[in-house]
Amino acid sequence: MILTAEISLYPNNENFIPPIDNFIARLNQYDDVEVKTFPTATIIMGEYDRVMDILKVEMKTHREEYGMGVFVAKFIPGYEAL
Repeated sequence: MILTAEISLYPNNENFIPPIDNFIARLNQYDDVEVKTFPTATIIMGEYDRVMDILKVEMKTHREEYGMGVFVAKFIPGYEAL
């Protein structure tokens, strides 16, 4: 099943752009999902389990590298947004 996830990151850091840019760059390294970035959110679309596995890894990586951050997400199973 296809999953579209729309995700925004709000780092708990005065210098918030580098953590966001890093998160987006890390999502773009995967060639088995589609990623499109907009001014307020990034959409990642692909097979359900793969998208969830990627987000699990990259959210944990963000926490380990930058500390606290708030992720706000919408998940739309069965919908191809891109």
